[in-house]
Amino acid sequence: MSSDNKKSVFDTNMGFGERAFSAAGAAAISAVLVNPLDIAKTRLQAQAAGVPYHYQGLCHMACFDTNTMLPDLRLTTSSARAVLGSEPPVCPSDCSRYTGTLDVLYKVIRQEGFTRLWRGTNASLALAVPTVGIYLPCYDIFRNSMEEFTTQNAPNLTPYVPLVAGSVSRSLACISCYPIELARTRMQAFKDTQIGVKPPGVWKTLLEVINPVKSTNLQNYRVLWTGLGAQLARDVPFSAICWSTLEPIRRRILGLVGDEASAPCILGTNFSAGFVAGILAAAATCPLDVAKTRRQIEKDPVRALKMTTRETLVEIWRDGGMRGLFTGIGPRIARAGPSVGIVVSFYEVVKYALHQRYLTQ
Repeated sequence: MSSDNKKSVFDTNMGFGERAFSAAGAAAISAVLVNPLDIAKTRLQAQAAGVPYHYQGLCHMACFDTNTMLPDLRLTTSSARAVLGSEPPVCPSDCSRYTGTLDVLYKVIRQEGFTRLWRGTNASLALAVPTVGIYLPCYDIFRNSMEEFTTQNAPNLTPYVPLVAGSVSRSLACISCYPIELARTRMQAFKDTQIGVKPPGVWKTLLEVINPVKSTNLQNYRVLWTGLGAQLARDVPFSAICWSTLEPIRRRILGLVGDEASAPCILGTNFSAGFVAGILAAAATCPLDVAKTRRQIEKDPVRALKMTTRETLVEIWRDGGMRGLFTGIGPRIARAGPSVGIVVSFYEVVKYALHQRYLTQ
């Protein structure tokens, strides 16, 4: 049996529920592992948008320069005066400004605590499980149906099937689960303002978004979909690039393996293909991700409803140029590669295991 036929039989025997179960497990693992990088990306982008990150706790006696491989212990003038008891310790300005991915991770741990690197994980899980649970099964179903149709009627269009299937399935998933995405971004972007006070969760964050809109008109609840255009403008091209890259790589590797594919082989193949595809797609769509973040963290509900993705991109270009458009590209790439690799590989391995179980029954 050829690898293409094997894949077709493998996919055909899977129900939507089994696909959704596989995708949900993959999404949960990925959301937990890459959340710190999501925090770093969002903080850098929010800082570029003007969100202040003033540390309100007591400053340590020394500040560490996290831009170097070895920390450089520096005693500031204000810290020196604090030693003599003349005034309380005051953080220098660089304590309240992020300079890179490692700097964000270090300062979040130092100023807010290690567990804050996983702030918004509950929202990430609440978002990732249903989103990926819709996204990947729909992609499989759309891809299989489209490939069957194009193979019989328009063979020249078959290579473009992953692009179209990925775009359509991602659009459905984004629209369905967007309010949770909005809450997650806000939870990660804004720093805790009170030491020792538990930050707001998903539900309270969404209420804070709705409350400024003083109206019972259901139409005004569209504020919960603030930035959806930017989200779709980012995720649809991301998905199109990702699947257009992933499918050829995956099929080429599996074609070399042939009928001898095992669970470890499927795991390695899909992780490698997903890793490469995720990095390329994340780099290409970074400006749209910056625009999405800026729209989602806008606290003025009137301005938030009037902003468009195009206007936001122009504003970012005016304020920061090319560098502004690619703010946070480091953690975004570092997050996207492993994330796509983990999700796709785990999804395919669970599908493989369920398929093997089906064959033995």
